[in-house]
Amino acid sequence: MNAVSPLDALRSAFQHWSGQAPDTVVRAPGRVNLVGEHTDYNDGFCLPVAIDRWTWVALRLRTDSTVRVRALDLGLPDDCFALDAPLQPLPQPHWANYVRGVLHAIQSRGHALRGMDIAITGNVPQGAGLSSSASLEVALAEGVRRSHALPLSGHDLARIGQQAEHEFAGCRCGIMDQLCSALGEAGSALLLDTRSLAVQAFPMPAELAVVVIESRIQRGLVESAYNDRRRECEEATRALGLPSLREAQMADLTRLDGTLLRRARHVVTDSARAMQLATLLASGDLVAIGRLLREAHASQRDDFEISRPEMDALVTLCNDAIGPEGGARMTGGGFGGCVVALLPHARVPALQAALNAGYRAPNGEPAVLHRCQPTAGAGLA
Repeated sequence: MNAVSPLDALRSAFQHWSGQAPDTVVRAPGRVNLVGEHTDYNDGFCLPVAIDRWTWVALRLRTDSTVRVRALDLGLPDDCFALDAPLQPLPQPHWANYVRGVLHAIQSRGHALRGMDIAITGNVPQGAGLSSSASLEVALAEGVRRSHALPLSGHDLARIGQQAEHEFAGCRCGIMDQLCSALGEAGSALLLDTRSLAVQAFPMPAELAVVVIESRIQRGLVESAYNDRRRECEEATRALGLPSLREAQMADLTRLDGTLLRRARHVVTDSARAMQLATLLASGDLVAIGRLLREAHASQRDDFEISRPEMDALVTLCNDAIGPEGGARMTGGGFGGCVVALLPHARVPALQAALNAGYRAPNGEPAVLHRCQPTAGAGLA
C-alpha cells in the first residue's frame, strides 16, 4: 500500500480542519550551505544549495480579518489573531511567531491583507541547521504573494523572511537562508553576494553527491551564541574602521588580536572559500574540494568557535570514510545540527557504513544520512 504524500496529507487535513479546500498550496525548500558560514551578515559570500526537503503551506482566504494557523506536525494548539489589530510576537519561543512575523513584514510594506486559514507541514529536519524556519517563512510569503496577487519578487520574499526572524523570532540572522529558499535553482549551488544580493548559479558536477548527515545534536540559533558572534563581528568591524568585514583584507587583521582577530579571520577566509569552491565545482577537482571543506571546518572550530567535540569527531569520521576525493564539514549556524559532505556517489555506502559502526549522538541515537538533490526555490506545490 502506497504511503500518502505530505502534499496529499496536507490537502486532506486542510479540508477536514477548514471545511473547504485550500485555494493556494505552495512549497519552499530548506538549504544546506556548502561553504561560507556566518559570512552573510558581514556582507560576504556564501555558497548554499536548496535541497529537496520542503515546507508546504496550504492557504484559503477568508471574508473577515481573522487568521487561523495550524502546524500539522507539532500537535500544538492553533494560533488565531486578527489582522486589523497590531501584530505582536508571542512570548518566546513560539512557532507561530514566524507566521506572525511574515504577515507583519508584508503589511509593513503597505500591502493590505485579508484573513486566512493557513495549514503548514514539512519534512525539513527542525533544529538541524537546514533552515526549516527560512523554508517556512519563504513558503508562507510565497503563499500570501500568490493568493493576494502581490507584486513581490524572490528577493522581496527573502527580505520579508529575514525581517520576521529579526523582529518576531529574535534571531539577527543574515539573508542567506531566505535567499536560497526563494531563488534556488535545480542542479546548482548558488553563489550569493550578500551585500548586493546578486545570485549566480554554479551547476553541481554529476559525479558529486551532496550528502547531509544529521548528528541528532539539537541546536537553536536564538538560544545559541549566534547573536554573540554577530556582535563580535560588529566589534571587529568598528575596530578596523570599515563598513563591514567584506572590505577587510588579511593584512588589516594584524590590527586585531584575541577573540576579534579569530572572528574576523574566519569571516574573511570563509567568504574567500565560498568563491573558491564555486570555481572548483566547475573544475571537478575533488581533492581540492575536500581540502577546502576540511579547512572550512577547522576555521569554524578554531577561529569562530561554533563547533563542539562531538561534531568535530563526526566530521573526522566522515572525512576518514570519504578519503581524499571530497570532504565534510559542519554546516549551519553551529553548536550541533548537520554535517555536509561532497563525495563521489560510489563512496556514499562506505560513508554510511562508517556512520553505522562509529557514531552515536550523546543521547544514543544514530546519525541520519540524507542524499540531497539541488532543487528549485519557492513555488506552487
